[in-house]
Amino acid sequence: MAISSHADSLRVFVLSGSQRAGSVNSRLAAVVARLVDRTGATSESAGLRDFDIPPYDGDSEAQRGQPRGVVALRDRIEAAQGFVIASPEYNASMAGAVKNAIDWVSRSRPQPFRDKHALLVSASPSAVGGNRGLWALRVPLESLGARVHPDMFSLAHAHEGFTDAGDLADPGRYERLAGMVGGFLDAVEADRRYRLTLRWNEVFESGESAPAARQGRR
Repeated sequence: MAISSHADSLRVFVLSGSQRAGSVNSRLAAVVARLVDRTGATSESAGLRDFDIPPYDGDSEAQRGQPRGVVALRDRIEAAQGFVIASPEYNASMAGAVKNAIDWVSRSRPQPFRDKHALLVSASPSAVGGNRGLWALRVPLESLGARVHPDMFSLAHAHEGFTDAGDLADPGRYERLAGMVGGFLDAVEADRRYRLTLRWNEVFESGESAPAARQGRR
């Protein structure tokens, strides 16, 4: 994978959108996290079941604010330069719990999905691997301003798709996923450098003190 030499500064949040123990989407998320780590970037993994998120209720939000689980999920997204969602497919669409989490988190200000890079993957015992759910998931994320990676990965027949060690059983699928993760990280790194260049231009134009060391440690 052709990853920038600055990949070690990147943080990627990998979220399993499943709430089931032993979920194939959680297993796929673990594969993605290992691929991220092998590039020198840092993955931080969690499952949706790790966050106590009730059904969205505008009246409850107005009275009590956002639940702790929502705040915790928002903080994980904000802390990363990019995020990955391994999302199950239910009835040819995204899982309701995933949509509910997005709805809650999108209520935060500043809105954390805007300009955040996202990669979508799925696993399913079906012949299409949950791909229809990913197309549905793109809609709210893109409408919120997330930069959703053009390529998506769907693992069909996922109940047969993993080795005992937790890797993908099909070498061809593994290489395809590895290449996709590499392309995603390259896009995240390119955007990070672009934003840093813009910041430097603002500093030079305004005459501020150059924040070289501070910027380099982000």
